Amino acid sequence: MRDFPKEPDLPESEQTTGSMNLRYEDVSQDGRLMLEALTHGFGPTLWTKHATSSGVGVGAMIAQGVLPILTGLILEGGPGPIGLRHPLALRGSDRLAHTVDAAGEIDRLMLLGWVTATGRRARAYGPPPPGAGEPVPVGRAFAEHVFTRLFAAPADRKVRRFEGIEGFPPVPPDRYEWCPPEALLDLPEGAEPLEPAPAPDPAEVAFGVDHTDSNQHVNSLVYPRLFLDAALRRFAALGRPTALIAHRAEIAYRKPCFAGDRARLVLRAFALGERLGAVGAFISNADPAARPSCTVRALFVP
Repeated sequence: MRDFPKEPDLPESEQTTGSMNLRYEDVSQDGRLMLEALTHGFGPTLWTKHATSSGVGVGAMIAQGVLPILTGLILEGGPGPIGLRHPLALRGSDRLAHTVDAAGEIDRLMLLGWVTATGRRARAYGPPPPGAGEPVPVGRAFAEHVFTRLFAAPADRKVRRFEGIEGFPPVPPDRYEWCPPEALLDLPEGAEPLEPAPAPDPAEVAFGVDHTDSNQHVNSLVYPRLFLDAALRRFAALGRPTALIAHRAEIAYRKPCFAGDRARLVLRAFALGERLGAVGAFISNADPAARPSCTVRALFVP
């Protein structure tokens, strides 16, 4: 699996903190946090910071039509157990960076964000666990965004410099190694494939309005949700156990899908030691030869 990107070494004054209330669907039956819930931690940390006075220049950026678009997530779960009564404590950090192309030229400008979530050891029902009330790490998440002129003509969308935006250097000095979306289709080092090649999931994906959000396309969390369901179906078809929880997921977004689109999820299961995993891609039914709209690599534990 890809290494979890190292957080920037920032002073506490440049980090953000927040809290997040929990819903029943955020916590598993044994008290572990669901991976999807981690993404909500970016609201009180990364986006609160950039929407307030500390996010200098954000208004000027939006006025120029420049927006950070989510292109990737790495989600990693922790041990627990936690209950629902106490909110999670969040700590966030972020940095600007750039990528380069094969010729060494500036290719993308990036906004990178990290969030770490800590809960209180507890159970929703029954006797309290040993160490009840003590802090316990429940997960961490990393998000990468590419700055783009979303509504410009295709040839004008790429942003290689910030021009006249207070608080943003023309080119952020930190360099970030870009991971192509298709790289997630490689099996992790040491993994044993459980099938000879990727194969389509029997269930076609039909996107409806229920899958969308106010950005006018399918919500970014829909893809991993559908993928994890398909991976469990594949494990069952291969005679493997399904009483599992997703411990880690890597998601790369290339192109959005919309209500009314139909796609096929092609995936391949693997074993990594005693753990099970899967890699897969969402392929448009309208153009099966096109590059995937989204790729996912996930690892499950009992």
